[in-house]
Amino acid sequence: MLMLTITQALHDKIVAHARADHPDEACGVIAGPAGSGRPERFIPMLNAARSPTFYEFDSGDLLKLYREMDDRDEEPVVIYHSHTATEAYPSRTDISYANEPGAHYVLISTAECGNDEGPFQFRSFRIVDGEVTEEEVEIVPGG
Repeated sequence: MLMLTITQALHDKIVAHARADHPDEACGVIAGPAGSGRPERFIPMLNAARSPTFYEFDSGDLLKLYREMDDRDEEPVVIYHSHTATEAYPSRTDISYANEPGAHYVLISTAECGNDEGPFQFRSFRIVDGEVTEEEVEIVPGG
């Protein structure tokens, strides 16, 4: 069974980033030790598109991030972004850009809450060769 296990602190950082960037989509990565599948290092990224309906990592920032992860023997364990007006489910565009078959793709919907406290959706998916599979999310104590 596919499952994302993530600490409460990392979960909260993702949600806070999504709320802070609303009405634009937020995006980022959580890196972890290569081969571990353990999300550890929170890396919020700038949405270069600055759009409420689309996210795009800045190519220079992304290149810098991958070099840094390589130097630290890390890989992207979670790739996250928010949807500001729709449910937390990968769009056709999200699916076409998903190029990390080992990563968990986390989507947060701020459609109901916007920048405020309130209801949000937090869901995780695996996207491999265009196939989307939702997985369980287990939130565990810790930072």
